[in-house]
Amino acid sequence: MRVLASAIFGENKLHDITHWGIRAAIGAIFISAGSGKFHPGFAGFLASIGVPVELQIPIALAEVIGGTLLIVGVLSRISSSILCIINLGAIFVVKGATNLTGEGGYDIDLMLLAGNLLIIVAGPGRVSISHVVKKIPRFLQ
Repeated sequence: MRVLASAIFGENKLHDITHWGIRAAIGAIFISAGSGKFHPGFAGFLASIGVPVELQIPIALAEVIGGTLLIVGVLSRISSSILCIINLGAIFVVKGATNLTGEGGYDIDLMLLAGNLLIIVAGPGRVSISHVVKKIPRFLQ
């Protein structure tokens, strides 16, 4: 019997490094973006688009902590899920999902959303604290 498709990801060092690189890149982007959201100007921006100002700190913390957890590979699926929600909010609430590219485009947000969905499906990979510890349940990795 011939297998047409396999759901197993590659198991070599290059794959492991690439998987960590994707997690690290997405994590670094969210840490950078989230740290700027602690500034009081972000609260004014939230008020101008009709989002409650009280969400400033939770959004900023979710991005900074979620990005950090992605880089080290702990609770990666949960972090990516939360970051997906933030990305969907950026696409639909902040940018209105009007232009894919150009002024007010959501192309970068869409790429980050796709990367986070990949992490949710694939998990943290072997270059992660979750893989080293091995006692963390799969759904919490």
